[in-house]
Amino acid sequence: MGLEAKKSFNYWSRIVLLVFNVALEQVMKKRVVSDMSKIEIRRFTKDDFQKLGELYRAITSRKNTVFWWVGEEDNWKNVFIAFEGKQMIGKGQVSVITSITQGSPKDFKHYIYLNLKMLPEREDEYPIYDLLYERLVNRAYQLREKLPHGYRTMIGIGNQSTEEQNNNYFKSKGFVYWKSSFTMRRDLSELIEHAVLSTPYSCRQWDMASEESVDEYLKVDMEIWPEAPIGFMRLMENKKNSAWTAFVVRDKGVLVGSVMTWIDEDGDGVIEDLFVRKPWRKQGVAKHLLTQALTYLKNHGCEFAELQVETANKSALSLYHSVGFKEVSEEVRYHKEL
Repeated sequence: MGLEAKKSFNYWSRIVLLVFNVALEQVMKKRVVSDMSKIEIRRFTKDDFQKLGELYRAITSRKNTVFWWVGEEDNWKNVFIAFEGKQMIGKGQVSVITSITQGSPKDFKHYIYLNLKMLPEREDEYPIYDLLYERLVNRAYQLREKLPHGYRTMIGIGNQSTEEQNNNYFKSKGFVYWKSSFTMRRDLSELIEHAVLSTPYSCRQWDMASEESVDEYLKVDMEIWPEAPIGFMRLMENKKNSAWTAFVVRDKGVLVGSVMTWIDEDGDGVIEDLFVRKPWRKQGVAKHLLTQALTYLKNHGCEFAELQVETANKSALSLYHSVGFKEVSEEVRYHKEL
């Protein structure tokens, strides 16, 4: 074959290949559209628990992942599920994480978070993600209307750093990296060395049973985390968890530090919202509260305790290491304005 003939052959080969690829792409698009017609998106109901359990086991058995449980019935209006035939193939959930109170600085922001998961073998099927994502964002807009006005609202997600398919989907929707946190775990079969609390401080278990005690806690929580307070609704949600309790340290009646703890669906202990007010820091209060929570969880039959801490918080990391916690995974968070 001559040089000109070879050039002509290569040219037409490329044309044929291009036409073939375009045709194949169109066929695939038609197949996806056809498949989408088989997908049902609806709100979660009490009849879906068995299928939800199957979805949860399929997703969490293969790798470490951030999977939100549906919670109590009054939260199900924020939970959407994807069915293909009789199989639950995906779940999406939305929740207000931070609600800024009126009177706060105007640069503070509300935060609404999403959690969207698919069966491992369907993780790359972004058109199904889109169906759930649309419902979640619409619900997020509804929730935003109920938040105090005058503040910007951000929408965010938090995934394990290894959940690449999921993270890439949200990046394609305009989400940008915000921050990271470690999940830390403590083996409760190991010795818990109790930190001594100096006088005149006193520590006791606290159930926040009265309206006054809840108000007291929320006021101090706002002082500690003015840009991300726990808020009344999330505090009430936390209190619904199994074996929930709090420990509080007081100085002559003044609340100076606290920690919450409970047992999650897997039987592991959870420690959250550990804080000490600034004038009382570096006096062993935080370490004492941690050891109280660890002992409580161990006495309730937990084998492990977990907590989360921002990767940039070196002082907190040092504290948690000192009582036996070790990093087991890293969660990355992405956000954008709603």
